[in-house]
Amino acid sequence: MLTAARLGAAALSAALLAGAAAAPALADSPAPAASTAPVPEGLYGKGDPQYDGVWRQSLALTALANAKVTPADTAVAWLTGQQCEDGGWPSYRAAGAPCQAKTEDSNATAVAVQALVALGGHQPAVDKGVQWLKDNQNADGSWSYNPGSPGDANSTGLAVNALFAAKADPAGVAKNGKNAFDGLGAFQLGCAAPADQRGAFVYQPDPAGGPLAPNALATGQAALAAAGGHLPVATGARTEAAPKPLACTGAAGAPVAHAESGEAAAAYLTAQLTAGGNHLTLTTPGAAPAPDNNATAWAALSLIQSGHPQQAAGAVDWLAEEGGTWTKNGTDAAATATLLLVDQAAQRDTGALTAQLTALGPAPQAGTATESPAAAATAEPKKNDGIGQYWLIIVGLLIGVGGGLLLSLQRKRGQRL
Repeated sequence: MLTAARLGAAALSAALLAGAAAAPALADSPAPAASTAPVPEGLYGKGDPQYDGVWRQSLALTALANAKVTPADTAVAWLTGQQCEDGGWPSYRAAGAPCQAKTEDSNATAVAVQALVALGGHQPAVDKGVQWLKDNQNADGSWSYNPGSPGDANSTGLAVNALFAAKADPAGVAKNGKNAFDGLGAFQLGCAAPADQRGAFVYQPDPAGGPLAPNALATGQAALAAAGGHLPVATGARTEAAPKPLACTGAAGAPVAHAESGEAAAAYLTAQLTAGGNHLTLTTPGAAPAPDNNATAWAALSLIQSGHPQQAAGAVDWLAEEGGTWTKNGTDAAATATLLLVDQAAQRDTGALTAQLTALGPAPQAGTATESPAAAATAEPKKNDGIGQYWLIIVGLLIGVGGGLLLSLQRKRGQRL
């Protein structure tokens, strides 16, 4: 069952909170009225925060922390102040409003945990958030958007990301003998699926038992968890080889083994990006297929995490070209933060995006980065530095010549005496 918060999030953007697969329900369900409350102090972005406040704040703080920007205390306090006593986060809670367990969601909680880990110094809040995720894990090892609903690949992937960030082994987080990896693997298509779908993730199984269909955003987000990653994505081990598709030598109906899950997802994403012109596509019933910036961004992050940045490079380039439209010229905090996280993982120049994101919130305490380490390493020396070096050489020569003349004069005087 879809909650009002879930429907509102999907109505605003199917890409924001993994709502793409939930879109069919929107045709019969009116979206909640938008909030008219002013944007709270300390929050990044100027849009209505009702459905994405914690989401966009968490992404922004994660990206800025990774850029070595120290955010304002008000920005961090707003995020920590959204946490409920039981450890979970809602999508948004107005100042002074009480927490309601039914409005807390795993997506907001998962990204908030990752943001606080990236910022450092918030271990009690992180521990409470992780405990909330453990307490609200489904019996099959998965997570739903709101507790009490069937699990989905996006929410499960984000929860696993948070566990990795908090150094809580997902293999040890279990319910009824099913751990987090089991829950994630239940959404991945294996050898029983057509060859061109193997490795993909479905959003949710069809309750009516219909055929399982790959979902672009579900695959992009779940693949990061399958590869053992979290936000921000670290640029670690790399391989020149293309990702390996499933070998399919065992039983056709067996779940994808966790050891093969990340590579299988990477192989599927690589094939989809190649076929789609370096981007993934959003398909919603009743609407024409359209490029999906958010799914493409998560796919790029997942490929980089799995050690295949060369397979992600085309998507990163495509996102750079489309970034102005997606981020609404740098005014959409969630999109800007996501694009910045992609460029950071791909080791691209991040100065402009960092400045744009910083401008969407309260002034930072210190250290707004203007260029990436890679750009700084290849930058030409400043002209003043070169002039300074030449002056040192000239002064040294003058001192040497002057010293030689003085010594010569002294010798001549000695000879005359």
